[in-house]
Amino acid sequence: MFPPSPREWLPEDHLSFFIGDVVDTLDLSSILDAYTNGDGRGQPPYHPAMMVKLLVYGYSVGKPSSRKIERATFEEVPFRVLSAGHHPDHDTIAEFRKRHLPSLAGLFFQVLQICREAGLVKLGHVSLDGTKVKANASKHKAMSYGRMEKAEAELVAQIEALLKKAEEVDAEEDAKYGKGKRGDELPDELARRESRLKKIREAKAALEKKAREKAVDKGKKAKAKIKQREEKEKRTGKKKRGRKPIVPDPDASKPEPKAQRNFTDPESRIMIDGASKSFEQCYNAQAVVDDQSQIIVASAVTQQTNDKRQLIPMMKQTEKNTGAKPDILSADAGYFSEDNLTDEHLKGVDLYVPPDRQKHGDDPLPSEPQGLVDDTIKEKMRRKLRTDAGKKIYARRKAIVEPVFGQIKQARGFRRFSFRGLEKVAAEWDLVCLTHNLLKLFRAGYVPQAV
Repeated sequence: MFPPSPREWLPEDHLSFFIGDVVDTLDLSSILDAYTNGDGRGQPPYHPAMMVKLLVYGYSVGKPSSRKIERATFEEVPFRVLSAGHHPDHDTIAEFRKRHLPSLAGLFFQVLQICREAGLVKLGHVSLDGTKVKANASKHKAMSYGRMEKAEAELVAQIEALLKKAEEVDAEEDAKYGKGKRGDELPDELARRESRLKKIREAKAALEKKAREKAVDKGKKAKAKIKQREEKEKRTGKKKRGRKPIVPDPDASKPEPKAQRNFTDPESRIMIDGASKSFEQCYNAQAVVDDQSQIIVASAVTQQTNDKRQLIPMMKQTEKNTGAKPDILSADAGYFSEDNLTDEHLKGVDLYVPPDRQKHGDDPLPSEPQGLVDDTIKEKMRRKLRTDAGKKIYARRKAIVEPVFGQIKQARGFRRFSFRGLEKVAAEWDLVCLTHNLLKLFRAGYVPQAV
């Protein structure tokens, strides 16, 4: 008698079947085309669709590790079913993910369109927030610019002392054995110091370049202000009070002594992890979530600790992904600025973004000062959030976006990126977000249509 099919060991409505069926409906041409070189050769060792199913299912159940996926193809029935009895080794899985990471991230848009067709995206109320996700690097591998300068001087002195000692040893050996004798290889101690000195100098150069670029940007803004100042003085005939803006010299600009750079992942930054309340090497992952079914409609990753500059780009991406603007947008105080709330891209969107940060348990709506009439953007928003309708709408923010991060980080255990560098990390975050949306589709009872 033939053994039963492994598929019979799983219930018909198992997640693995759903993932497999959905992937079969996706356009994987960007991945498949990579194995076509026009002469009929270059076939992949495993079918790309099977590899995509393994990776997507792995991220969906909190097993993004290539080693864990390899082991699961032996030990766990759902993985055995998706791999059709094959067992790709972890190097093959890791290389496939690395090679096709941009294409895998591109599947986010396709899955989002399926969510829209299934009626899970309404854009009635969306909420924007960010969460710190640890980088694939240790914070102990970071060094400040001030420490780099000190360490550089120390290493130069140590290398000079070692070289001087080596010369003395060479001279003694020449006197003892005669000239022409081949010397030993570079001492390990000297090699280590020279390697470390090279890394520090490269990191210093990168920070100095960034400081010069920042000075150029500040210079452009200062020149624009000076021009406006001069035009106003010419128009009014009066000299404007206050200090004239200073245009910094890029060549004379140096990084702040506390400016840091990580040797393992230079594009990551030291940030406060919201869960542990400690400083960690992180990236700031952003998500716009729809109120209807907690579908992520836009995702991104930034190096900036502050969220203020993310509101407009995330709203642009939301409109690009869905073809429409949301009716209502809520976000916490970290996204507030007058420029954000008056931007043309948010015209027609009902905004709920408080100007004041709130502590847990505090009244989120400060009392209005008696007898004060203030029509600034800040005060208008404060008054809006004091109304019963404003309170009710803004209270929904936490219930929309924050559970999504809890599901990703706590339920599925995604707390650290597998890749290094902003571009790759952003692509992996798209992959994480698309699997979140797939899980919402699955729980909503969506049935993939065969193609």
